Amino acid sequence: MSSSSCLLLSSSVPRTKKEAFANIRTKRDASTSASVSISCKLKPAPPCPLTLFFNSNPAKQKIVLVRSRTETGSGTDSDTDLATLAGEDSAAFDLKNQRLTSWVYFSVILGVVLFLLQLLWIDNSTGYGKAFIDSVSSLSDSHEVVMSVLILIFATVHSGLASLRDMGEKVIGARAYRVLFAGVSLPLAVSTIVYFINHRYDGMQLWQLQGAPGVHQIVWLSSFVSFFFLYPSTFNLLEVAAVDEPKMHLWETGVMRITRHPQMVGQVIWCLAHTLWIGNSVAAAASLGLIGHHLFGVWNGDKRLATRYGEAFEAVKRRTSVIPFAAIITGRQILPKDYYKEFIRLPYLTITALTLGAYIAHPLMQSASFLLHW
Repeated sequence: MSSSSCLLLSSSVPRTKKEAFANIRTKRDASTSASVSISCKLKPAPPCPLTLFFNSNPAKQKIVLVRSRTETGSGTDSDTDLATLAGEDSAAFDLKNQRLTSWVYFSVILGVVLFLLQLLWIDNSTGYGKAFIDSVSSLSDSHEVVMSVLILIFATVHSGLASLRDMGEKVIGARAYRVLFAGVSLPLAVSTIVYFINHRYDGMQLWQLQGAPGVHQIVWLSSFVSFFFLYPSTFNLLEVAAVDEPKMHLWETGVMRITRHPQMVGQVIWCLAHTLWIGNSVAAAASLGLIGHHLFGVWNGDKRLATRYGEAFEAVKRRTSVIPFAAIITGRQILPKDYYKEFIRLPYLTITALTLGAYIAHPLMQSASFLLHW
């Protein structure tokens, strides 16, 4: 069994010289572990697995190491010891790299955001949230229509601002654009969620399975699992709050090995579970709108990453899939032997605790939403 690797060089290598060659020698000891030595020298380019990937953004050009593979007659792959990436390691959190001052800033920013959200949007006496809901509700007496319009407004603003990110960051900077993005998207998301909670049982009943054996357990487990499909950028809280400069990341490990668009998959799981449980037309309308928004996000997200990362994204795309597990089943994604370790990380432990907490806090969220009379 043999294996080969590709050294992807940055633009410091003249593009006019098509001269690069990598010799990789692999030796295995008695325990079958591999030690790899790499020597590089310039030669007239012969047929070899070397590929040059140039980032479309000159400011982000860098050396990237990407695995290629040589198959033996048996068709097996000797790759897992050379798990090199074109993208980034997702959900990685190193406590040694954290600064206390950054998390103090984060806590202050979070407090300010929640205060302003309450003052300017949620509080019916001072905010604009109720006026916004009332204006949308005036379009129709149908809760299904109002629910769909709220999702459409949120989706248009959210995806629209995401699409304009590159241009916006050039004009006002990455941090200012993140503040703009969150400042507009967050109130719309809160309004949509509150309206759904308050009117989720106001539609026409299509089925009633809440008393059926096992349904509650299926819905609970599905909802729990759906939160493990959050897009890895969600874990970068310091970037979310613009304490660190926000970046558009190209993730490749963890949940990305299962699906390149985990947020869409998680939303579909959540929607199907809640529609099964509630079983009426309002839940169905909400689910159709949310799933449609995330399916658009699949196309839009790939388009934006292709524009930003070019060939590096194409390499990740070849090794991943939109449909969960498709790349694994077809052999395009080879899972490392210790793949489970990519989930035993602080962000996923935090998600576990928060998801359980949200389930316990369901009655509190429902009563708080009802008090708003949206």
